[in-house]
Amino acid sequence: MFTGLIESIGLVAGARKDGPEMDLEVTLGISGWTPEVGASIALSGVCCTVTGRGGEGVLFRLSEETLRCSWFDGIGPGAKLNIERALRVGEPLGGHLVQGHVDGVGQILKPIDARAGGELWLEIPDALLPYCAMKGSISVDGISLTLASLQGRRAMIAVIPHTAAETTLGSAGPGQPVNLEVDILAKYVERMLAARFDLKSTS
Repeated sequence: MFTGLIESIGLVAGARKDGPEMDLEVTLGISGWTPEVGASIALSGVCCTVTGRGGEGVLFRLSEETLRCSWFDGIGPGAKLNIERALRVGEPLGGHLVQGHVDGVGQILKPIDARAGGELWLEIPDALLPYCAMKGSISVDGISLTLASLQGRRAMIAVIPHTAAETTLGSAGPGQPVNLEVDILAKYVERMLAARFDLKSTS
């Protein structure tokens, strides 16, 4: 479990496809910390397991499902990733509950200023729109953000300067894909209502 509060920006040192899966090497950018094998780390919103240590960073094995649900299928050396360690019991929940289970891939329509932030416009897949609400939470490449406006498939998020500078959003350009995870509470509400009223769930 994660909070969507990014700790650093990591860099992909290597990416190698192995059939339907991929081996990824990432420099995490957190000084003085070397994760143990088996540790969970969110890479731009995707919960990944440390499988070893490489020459420059930490190794991960990405499954076929991970590559299908995220933009990582096209990832390569030099790509920037938002890094967050797993939430530990007793730590403050400063963002919102983020599982690291990506629901779909959106696209940046209008980027923000790298220092000042501003209004970030995204296109959200139709399947995720029922879970999006004004002032509701959404994870964008692992960042806990609040939806400020919804206009059809277009969503606007007001990004503060700190978030722009300390995450990959500040350098993201138009057309760039982003991993999206909707609020888990919305999915549970849908599931409970579907069971009560015998409705077909979209999840």
